[in-house]
Amino acid sequence: MPPPMILASLYGVLIAIGAGAFKLPFATTEPITWSDALFTSTSAVTVTGLIVVDTGTVLSLWGQMILAVMIQLGGLGLMTFAVLVLQALGLPVGLTPQLYLREDLNQTSMRNLTRLVGTILRVVLVFEAAGAVLLAFSFVPDFGWGMGIWHAIFHSISAFNNAGFSTFTPGLVPYSADPLVNLVVPLLFIAGGLGYVVFSDVFRERAKWSRYTLHTKIMLAGTAVLILWSVAMVALLEWNNPATLGAHESAGVRAMVAWFQAVTTRTAGFNTTDIGALHDSTSVMFISLMLIGGGSTSTAGGIKVTTFVIMILATIAFFRRRRELTAFGRSIGLEQVLKVMALTAISVILVFVGVFAITAAHEGDFLDIAFEVASAFGTVGLSRGFTGELNEPGRLMIMAIMFLGRVGPLTLGFFLATRTIPRVRYPEGQVHLG
Repeated sequence: MPPPMILASLYGVLIAIGAGAFKLPFATTEPITWSDALFTSTSAVTVTGLIVVDTGTVLSLWGQMILAVMIQLGGLGLMTFAVLVLQALGLPVGLTPQLYLREDLNQTSMRNLTRLVGTILRVVLVFEAAGAVLLAFSFVPDFGWGMGIWHAIFHSISAFNNAGFSTFTPGLVPYSADPLVNLVVPLLFIAGGLGYVVFSDVFRERAKWSRYTLHTKIMLAGTAVLILWSVAMVALLEWNNPATLGAHESAGVRAMVAWFQAVTTRTAGFNTTDIGALHDSTSVMFISLMLIGGGSTSTAGGIKVTTFVIMILATIAFFRRRRELTAFGRSIGLEQVLKVMALTAISVILVFVGVFAITAAHEGDFLDIAFEVASAFGTVGLSRGFTGELNEPGRLMIMAIMFLGRVGPLTLGFFLATRTIPRVRYPEGQVHLG
């Protein structure tokens, strides 16, 4: 079996183990079905955040701990975790684990893989520890030292891994006006969504922009533009909506909610307002942001920011009749452009098939269904309240989409990396397009 298939199988095994753990008597405060357990485990391992049982009331403290472990393993990556264990035990990392690690981290070569794993460990420890300490200042006064610290740890893990799970029944809506929560949580999931390769590059080159790799420059610039655009659009579309931003009298609080909800849409899936009350235009914009997602080798899903940027650049180059694609003084090869086209095409097909299948098997509002499928594929976790209404076929389809959204690019990467040399060269033909 090729490495991507092995990794997909390992994720499937982890999901099964998680489902069994959630069925243990001490994991829940009330009995849950196998369907509930399997859906929750799939959502956790794929760091999505869609829920069919209330995390804060149905899952016990032990159940929430199991959920946090599933989120951490899913976000960190199974092979990354395995290599960290081997390194901690002082055991050598052989060729086969490095092959699996390369696929898990979506890398094209095995060069500096172990150094990248070291960077991942440092980034995870620093951000999650700092996030937990800072969030404790908001949660401890409300819940006391014990539960306050636990809520801070859980939300730090969930935020950095872009999972979107919350131990609070209404999510982070009660903290929509809390400046600390509105700063720390977004910084955590933005950092987690940038990708470990970006951090490795930044740590190595410090603040020298000219020395950053093309990937890092595209990720940083693309993320900044998407954040500015999405925050402005959410504020513009929802400012006077009495069910969302308009529910707050203070312009500062409205701006905070617009900031939080705009930046969480591509990656994390937390909410500080009622997602079901958003205008249809805002929901459609959210769908596009969820499909774009975060960065490669990150805890985010979607087609990735670099894929989206290269697709836009390729489109501009076509209309300008350019034969070479360039960005930041570097050229982008044809093979990468073809990979972008393949990733985008397969992603669009998967989303459309998912929307069609759930629409055919389940009665519901079309926008709710499309929003749910986009959220599952992008492993975001936002919902317009449709998750709890899913029937069994609908749940199975959403679970499949979450799984493919998390491990699908790995399998696709294997087929894209398989090169065949044609033995026959055919004359060029003319095809009328557009």
